[in-house]
Amino acid sequence: MMPPSFPNIGTRLNLHSKAEFYEQIFGGESPAILDCYAEWCGPCRAIAPKVQEFSDLYTDVKFFKFDVEKDPDLAAELGVRAMPTFMFFKDGQKYTEVVGANTPSIEDKIKALIA
Repeated sequence: MMPPSFPNIGTRLNLHSKAEFYEQIFGGESPAILDCYAEWCGPCRAIAPKVQEFSDLYTDVKFFKFDVEKDPDLAAELGVRAMPTFMFFKDGQKYTEVVGANTPSIEDKIKALIA
């Protein structure tokens, strides 16, 4: 039995294609965070509520999520090797990333992104 899908709520939006990724991440003016996850990934599922909480708290940042199994070419292009991977973008460039469900590190990077 497959686990239920991650909800698409708040300001945390799904990206479904490479074109959407480039349009939303590089075409937007706001800093952005990309949550690279997989439906079967236990740590991804465990941290999802906290990431949603961050998206509600840090409204100056756009939060996106991307299922690496739905577009493995984009995952490879981005260099995703483990899930979850959180990529931080500012001014159309990758700023930094956090690999793993490390909540304090993710929040520290969010704060640095908007500083």
